[in-house]
Amino acid sequence: MSLQKIPATVITGFLGAGKTTLVRNLLATANGKRIALIINEFGDLGVDGEVLAGCGDETCTEDDIVELNNGCICCTVADDFIPTMIKLLERDRLPDHIVIETSGLALPQPLVNAFNWPEIRERVTVDGVITVVDSAAVAEGRFAHDVDAVAAQRAEDEALDHDSPLEELFEDQITCADMIVLSKVDLVDDAAIDAIQKDVRAATSRAVKMVHSSASNIPGADVLLGLGVGSEHDLEARRSHHEIHHEDGHEHDHDEFESFVVEGGAVSDVKALAASLSKLIEEHDILRLKGFVEVTGKPMRLVVQAVGKRIDTYFDRDWKKDEARGSRLVVIGLHEIDKDAVSKAVSEAL
Repeated sequence: MSLQKIPATVITGFLGAGKTTLVRNLLATANGKRIALIINEFGDLGVDGEVLAGCGDETCTEDDIVELNNGCICCTVADDFIPTMIKLLERDRLPDHIVIETSGLALPQPLVNAFNWPEIRERVTVDGVITVVDSAAVAEGRFAHDVDAVAAQRAEDEALDHDSPLEELFEDQITCADMIVLSKVDLVDDAAIDAIQKDVRAATSRAVKMVHSSASNIPGADVLLGLGVGSEHDLEARRSHHEIHHEDGHEHDHDEFESFVVEGGAVSDVKALAASLSKLIEEHDILRLKGFVEVTGKPMRLVVQAVGKRIDTYFDRDWKKDEARGSRLVVIGLHEIDKDAVSKAVSEAL
């Protein structure tokens, strides 16, 4: 990797795996290194950007954070990502490192390939692709790693007449990784961790470094940055299901997923809100729920982050004087989700 090139780290992973938590800790441990952060949101409410904007120091000021929320970054590389990168490289004060947090639905391969774009390849290189894997979710069997077994089941069951898009996405993110961060290892036992590591390693043909992350021990900049891989030069070994399907004339889209925002007023009981949201997440098979909530009598804004039935809430900052208060939550689910019913249920919970 040329020392004259700015290194860029791509952080990917499924919905709710812990990417934003990882990035927050990376910024907190950057030791003065100037970081430019590009965030690809899925949905109309920039939750991750708002959460990370609180870094507000010389490491990563609010001017160094760019949100791309016009769609999944793997589909908008030419329209959004490349112009953003070129604009970033035209700044008088260049960053020491660029960190890109993709949406949970993004294929990392097209993004890595974008670093071969003429205006970018001479200035920036991919230091490494980091995939965050939710250990607790995998331990619960939410993804099937054995493609042959899935194919056999499909042959016997008409209900399984197509590959799971979530499974393919999970495998593609592992295939592209130079480092895999197993998050939430404190929620599973040692036997489960061993099984997860074995399954994850079986999903990639390359030697990939694997590190653990828990609530009390999150990897920092010293671990995540400086891999020096140059991932854009090794695309053939990172081919995704998307690329293989294209060889057969298939088109890529995200019709499998639905995203929408539900708004409401202030809530008085945070525990009751969490309980209500947990129940409706289970009833409607919601993949991800995140956003901000106004709590009656509290000067600070409540952040809500949910994946599966696990819901995390915390106050991140005071409401700004010129900021409209209220509650806004992004809901992400499969395309078959009953948007009207979910919107009504979330509104009633707020």
